[in-house]
Amino acid sequence: MALRHLGKKGIQASFKRGLVLLRVAASTESQISSTFLNSTSESVAFSFARYINGFGFSSLSNGESSPNLTSIRYFHASRETLATRKDDPDRPLSHRERKKQAVKTKAKFSKRDKKTDKPPAEAPYVPPPRLEKTEKRMAEKTVEVFDGMTLLEFSKRTGESLAVLQSILVDVGETVSSEFDAISIDVAELLAMEIGNNVKREHTTEGLKILPRPPVVTVMGHVDHGKTSLLDALRNTSVAAREAGGITQHVGAFVVGMPESGTSITFIDTPGHAAFSEMRARGAAVTDIVVLVVAADDGVMPQTLEAIAHARSANVPIVVAINKCDKPGANPERVKNQLAAEGIELEDIGGNVQVVEVSAVKNTGLDKLEEALLLQAVDMDLMARVDGPAQAYVVEARLDKGRGPLATVIVKAGTLESGHHVVIGCQWGKLRAIRDMVGKPTERATPAMPVEIEGLKGVPMAGDDVIVVESEKRAKMLSEGRTRKYERDRLLKAEEDRIAELEKREAESEEGVFRVELPIIVKSDVQGTAQAVSDALRTLNSPQVFVNIVQSGVGAIFQSDLARAQTCNACIVAFNVKCCKISSAYARVKVFHHHVIYHLLEDIGNLIVEKAPGVSELEVAGEAEVLSIFKVLGKRREEDGVSIAGCKVMDGRVFRSGLMRLLRSGEVLFEGSCASLKREKQDVEQVGKGNECGLVMGDWNDFRVGDVIQCLERVVRKPKFISSESGAVRIEC
Repeated sequence: MALRHLGKKGIQASFKRGLVLLRVAASTESQISSTFLNSTSESVAFSFARYINGFGFSSLSNGESSPNLTSIRYFHASRETLATRKDDPDRPLSHRERKKQAVKTKAKFSKRDKKTDKPPAEAPYVPPPRLEKTEKRMAEKTVEVFDGMTLLEFSKRTGESLAVLQSILVDVGETVSSEFDAISIDVAELLAMEIGNNVKREHTTEGLKILPRPPVVTVMGHVDHGKTSLLDALRNTSVAAREAGGITQHVGAFVVGMPESGTSITFIDTPGHAAFSEMRARGAAVTDIVVLVVAADDGVMPQTLEAIAHARSANVPIVVAINKCDKPGANPERVKNQLAAEGIELEDIGGNVQVVEVSAVKNTGLDKLEEALLLQAVDMDLMARVDGPAQAYVVEARLDKGRGPLATVIVKAGTLESGHHVVIGCQWGKLRAIRDMVGKPTERATPAMPVEIEGLKGVPMAGDDVIVVESEKRAKMLSEGRTRKYERDRLLKAEEDRIAELEKREAESEEGVFRVELPIIVKSDVQGTAQAVSDALRTLNSPQVFVNIVQSGVGAIFQSDLARAQTCNACIVAFNVKCCKISSAYARVKVFHHHVIYHLLEDIGNLIVEKAPGVSELEVAGEAEVLSIFKVLGKRREEDGVSIAGCKVMDGRVFRSGLMRLLRSGEVLFEGSCASLKREKQDVEQVGKGNECGLVMGDWNDFRVGDVIQCLERVVRKPKFISSESGAVRIEC
């Protein structure tokens, strides 16, 4: 009863709400209709009328009707009205319809049609093509820096943002308040190295004192053509007689006073052996004039042509000195013709290259050579600044037991004084002493003057530039920056070399070539010779042996070098240095002591030949000719018989374990093993030249008189060490 009472009350309340809604709807409809009928827009009125007429009123009074109204209705839309509105293209879309339309346009949620009419295609997997690196790494940019350039100018030259440059300056302890502030040339170089660029220093001569300077002359030529003997004749010394093996193996710088004119000339003596090509290139890079020494009895040789190429690449004038004109077989005219054939325009044929005929033994023609050099120097008008910080070039560097690292340098500009803080490559130091090439201490070195400096923290590399800085702090900062860049470049190059070596080994393994490694540690008396020896050993690389220079340094051999060699199973090359006492713990380490370069290369070449695995090949050990044929019939059938070739060994030897090859009219008919080999009815293992034998070859029975039978044996072919007269060496496989 309670539920029925509540239901009855709810129906009555709904009935009352329906009456109110009916009256409100009727009054609202009449107001809206009158408003739109009075408007001027007929289309709007028509659309609204269509909208209103589409609604109906349904009854909820269970058949009962009100006395005032026909029925009780609720205001709602019928199904026909909704269908009409859905088909209307001009109607606005609801929020739910817009959301559904946006979802359908997205490919992520759209359903794909399943294609069941065709089966999936079955194709083998093809891996994508391997991308090949066309370039190892991007070439580093070279930035020209000068003292007093602004940070903004440096940013424009390098293409780096000011914010990055200022952060680097903060890290290194430098402060720049504005991008228009000037920075020193040392800071500019450090910034360039930190962002990975190379540096070229520019020095201005504005407002500085410029004076004439002596010429720097480099003597170049083939080995044993008399370069050092010619310098000995000019300065009245005997250096050539004290050299090991009678050849020059170091770069030497000397100042020679000319007795005729009273002036001085700085000479640089370079080695002539083929292994010292890098030394000759460094000598040509720092010189003003190249004296090309050619022996009158030997003529133009390989290192003569290389010296000409170095002089041309450095854009340095050449003065030709034809030496050994006193010998009976001397022919200076032939030498001139050979030089003209190589493109040297001599004065005798209308060119501008001076030619002087000299004899270092007889001291003839030296005054003419002096005159030619001074005339060439006058034409070049050599000048250099004397004031300001010095610029120098390292010719050679070594490690002295009592004085420490030493460097022989030639001053290019400015004045180098004792007490200066210098940076040479990655090394730095405060100059403790400066000595001339005679060994006499001096306080300063002027342009074109070769001196030996001491006080460095380490041994620099030959060819490095000497830079003078203002303080010890600046020297340390620049040295550390260069060290970081050097290590970065070294690791990149090592990674490139490792990848190239792996690719090469993969290619060789596919071809069936096996390659072994020969690690070597090089120790020498001077830095330039250590580099030259390392480069010469690398030229001995072959398809079977890879020469790996583990370490190259200067100084005597110590226990640490022996320990490193034992760890990496390397041998040690000691060139012009001593070795400490080798204990029993390092007895397995091989140490090669040498003072002459070609003896060293010969020993290492023989070691490479010994370690090479060799290539297995088939070689003809002997040949035999078929003279008669014997047939042994089978027990059941004639086809089961065996043919025996009666042969005579014409060359070499024939042995049973070898591989037999049958030739008829030069054509190979059969290759197989030897089933039987007899001599005078006895089984033998081999038959020598001139003897007769009976031979059965596997399944082959079709012998003919005149056939040739070759006996092949497998041999291991080792590479050969070849040395030419010019000093060039190679490994031939």
